[in-house]
Amino acid sequence: MLGYTLMALSQHFFINEFVMKRNTIALSLLLGLSSVSYTQAQTKSCITVDGVRIVDLNKDGKLQPYEDIRLPDSKRTADLMSRLTIDEKIDLVMGTGMKGFEGLIQGMVVGGTEYLVPGAAGTTFPLEKYGIPAIVMTDGPAGVRISPTRKNTSDTFYATGFPVGTLLASTWDTKLIERVGEALGNEVLEYGSDIQLAPALNIMRNPLCGRNYEYYSEDPVVSGKIAVAMTNGIQANGSGVSLKHYAANNSEKNRMDLNVHVSQRALREIYLRGFEIAVKESNPATIMSSYNKINGKYTFADYDLLTTILRDEWGFRGLVMTDWFGGYSDALKALQNKTVEHNTSQQLKAGNDLLMPGIPAQKQDIIKDLQSGSLTEKDLDICVERILNMIFASNTMRGYKFSNKPDLKAHALVARQVAAEGMVLLENNRVLPLASNVNKLAVFGSLSYSFIAGGTGSGDVNKAYVISLTEGLTNAGYVIDQKLSNLYVPFVEKETARVKEQMKSNPLALVPLMPQPQLKESLIRESAVNNDLAIITIGRSSGEMDDRKIEDDFYLTKEEQDLIEKVSTQYHALGKKVVVVINVGGQVETESWKGKTDALLQAWLPGQEGGNAVADILTGKVNPSGKLTMTFPVRYEDVSSADNFQGLPADKPTDVMYKEGVYVGYRYFDSFGVKPAYEFGYGLSYTKFDYSNIRLNDRDFDKELYVSIDIKNSGSVAGKEVVQLYLSAPQGSIDKPVKELKAFAKTKLLQPGEAQTLVFRITPKDLASFNEQQSAWIADKGVYRVEVGASSQKIKHTEAFSLSSTSVVERVNNVMDKIVEFNDMRR
Repeated sequence: MLGYTLMALSQHFFINEFVMKRNTIALSLLLGLSSVSYTQAQTKSCITVDGVRIVDLNKDGKLQPYEDIRLPDSKRTADLMSRLTIDEKIDLVMGTGMKGFEGLIQGMVVGGTEYLVPGAAGTTFPLEKYGIPAIVMTDGPAGVRISPTRKNTSDTFYATGFPVGTLLASTWDTKLIERVGEALGNEVLEYGSDIQLAPALNIMRNPLCGRNYEYYSEDPVVSGKIAVAMTNGIQANGSGVSLKHYAANNSEKNRMDLNVHVSQRALREIYLRGFEIAVKESNPATIMSSYNKINGKYTFADYDLLTTILRDEWGFRGLVMTDWFGGYSDALKALQNKTVEHNTSQQLKAGNDLLMPGIPAQKQDIIKDLQSGSLTEKDLDICVERILNMIFASNTMRGYKFSNKPDLKAHALVARQVAAEGMVLLENNRVLPLASNVNKLAVFGSLSYSFIAGGTGSGDVNKAYVISLTEGLTNAGYVIDQKLSNLYVPFVEKETARVKEQMKSNPLALVPLMPQPQLKESLIRESAVNNDLAIITIGRSSGEMDDRKIEDDFYLTKEEQDLIEKVSTQYHALGKKVVVVINVGGQVETESWKGKTDALLQAWLPGQEGGNAVADILTGKVNPSGKLTMTFPVRYEDVSSADNFQGLPADKPTDVMYKEGVYVGYRYFDSFGVKPAYEFGYGLSYTKFDYSNIRLNDRDFDKELYVSIDIKNSGSVAGKEVVQLYLSAPQGSIDKPVKELKAFAKTKLLQPGEAQTLVFRITPKDLASFNEQQSAWIADKGVYRVEVGASSQKIKHTEAFSLSSTSVVERVNNVMDKIVEFNDMRR
């Protein structure tokens, strides 16, 4: 009743701003309310009662249906669309990196939204005539990337630098990841953004992909489930996410003109499956299409990818946007009004609703195609409707007053917790946790003094600080060798300054590897005498635009190998231990040197609290519980895509064949008997866990099946265990991997002697493989083996059940087939 009273009074009394303000006071007195207020934002006026936005009004005081917040968003959208001109509709499908398009012609994109949220990636186009605001979008997967300082204020606007995707996924803890998402989403909300351009869940097809650090796993189930948790956490704040990069964006070199040739089966089972899980289980607000082609068609202009599969088969109802300047084989030339390959109208008709950030050439394309009839207004309306639905659902449209004051201290604690829980202990020769008599530490490696918190490009975050390893150890009460510190600190400061100056001319350039200072053996020997233990950090950064290299990247440099050799020799001669911390977003080769060390900790790129989190692990404050979500190969050549990773021609690849098919990561290593350095799912703990009492609720599969197992902490300290369920299917009519992950769970913190029962659900689709001849997911009849264990190769218990007859689990459309014939790898 109150809403209707306010509506009637507003329509009758509120004629202009002065009268609106005056009658708001009268209304407050009339209704006995103490918190009725009038506000005006952009060109839209509104009344708020008890903090709830009740009514929007135009300047003339007349309320239209699209302004009536009591109506469903769908009706408001339909009403507004009936009023829009064709030019206004064109404006809506064109995003912007700033107010207007002038700056884009000059090449300015990210950081151009100064009039709303400085440093944001872009916005939608505002329709001020209707009071439709610009919706702000911010990068990225590791935090809200905005400008940390602004003109005319001494306030700062730093965001929390959370750990990168590889670390987050290595927790295998969906509840914890949802908490991270909630914290990140709160910063999205309080800094005035509406859409966070995350999570990123492309498959780690090869260790060298430059953006693997942003991604979650080589396995689609892990990728999908972690993306679900992150999406649910962020969107709990009313903000939206943008799942990216859809799809098969698995390398960076020449990414805007790369044609990925992949079989339907590999596409469905490996590269689309994680997105399918995320869409069906978390309802993401938006999805970002990738730059590349799949089987001859650009993803952002592929109707079958964006509509047939995404919307018709999976039921996605949100908005699809391009990646920035997606739609052009060469964006720089497009900005300079040079002729390059593009397909603006095809994108819109395919289901790519929003062109980001939108450039004048695209607008001219749309106008020309509307005039020729190759694009219809109905095509445009479909995209506009989805954009308006997103806008009406946004916090900005709801009138949320953001504070610019998120609780960064609380979020830093979350960042520290998840960083420690995602680190993976690879080796431990009775050295960790550090004994109580270890106090003096010799810390080697340039990056010990300047920890890499995250990657470059859109995955970077402007954070207030980064805790280095030496700072974290000092905070934990250890004494750091001062002679070494006096040598490393000025060297690192000089190198950091040099790189910053070098990158001013190209902010998107990859950060070069930090060199090591020359250390005299006498200094190393002296440190071994004077200290209790040595710690060495090996690190790498990576990012957009290019991929990692094999030599001096996947493999350690000669100076890094020499450092490990010299330090280990001197310390072991005195019976002292050496710990190596790997500060890298993905895999590095370890087989040739790990035997020279006593403990090996994969710390990933752990965010701003990285040094503290490493110290938490080393001291035993946190018992390591992270496990690998990708396989560490002994040699690069052992990877199934080693000889066809980036494609051909090598200098500027335009075509890449995914000939390994479904045999990506552990599916290849386990099925072909290739020994890894560390297998998928591997990770050590300071305690031990017993697996017992595996049970199936039935021996014959019918619709679903439940598997339970008891996990007991049989060690002496509290800890958590990641439990993985694999399924081995009968071969049937198509070749299959020896086993595939179907479910996982992480225990609570189990005290010594404490046990927990975990229950897993197996669905018909878990049994199925994609059969290209039938365009269907088929579950073959026969015996299925359930394998529950601590990694893909440490299976603790097995059981079996039967499927009495071959079943068609799901029929799908026969789309996105190969255009070049090649055979997928087979066992």
